[in-house]
Amino acid sequence: MSGDSEPAERKAGASASSLLDRPLPPGYREDWARHFADTAAVSNRVADSASADQTVVIFRIGAEWLALSTALFHEIAEPRRIHSLPHRRDDMLLGIVNVRGELLVCVSLAALLGIGDGPSSQRSDRIKTFARIVVIGREGRRLAFPVDEVHGIHRYAEADLTATPATIGKAAARFATAMISWQGRSVGRLDDQLVLDTLDRSIA
Repeated sequence: MSGDSEPAERKAGASASSLLDRPLPPGYREDWARHFADTAAVSNRVADSASADQTVVIFRIGAEWLALSTALFHEIAEPRRIHSLPHRRDDMLLGIVNVRGELLVCVSLAALLGIGDGPSSQRSDRIKTFARIVVIGREGRRLAFPVDEVHGIHRYAEADLTATPATIGKAAARFATAMISWQGRSVGRLDDQLVLDTLDRSIA
């Protein structure tokens, strides 16, 4: 038992220590360190109480702000070269990316959700934003996808969720279970399992 938990602890520590080496909002690193240290505890509390707060990571693709459960996130890395795969021409499958020596399939969440190349949602000309490669996974499945910006961890209660608007795109509506109000914006809360399952099928 101790042999299994020790590598997991080392992986969590390595992921936390590698996060985002460019200037970020105050408290960003601390939030992520707490996430990797306390993910199991948070998951247990949520399971024990249906009214417990839940945590997501908010990120931006194009002009769309989106969210997935913190439990899915393994690492956030700087952008790196994506190597295309021969004989594969798929908008959703971008190729292979090397993250810390591990070759991961890199997919396009933008293609999955039908997000085009619309204008980006810059918060201010004085605030720089940085593109990232996000690594997510569950039950041994790990994959990566590029995003235009990562805000960080956000805590919300089920009562804070609102229905998805009728104006949302058909592809996005399939994966967004609800909307979260955040800093005057509506963030699409994506269905974790549906996103992972659909991406898995697309790269099979």
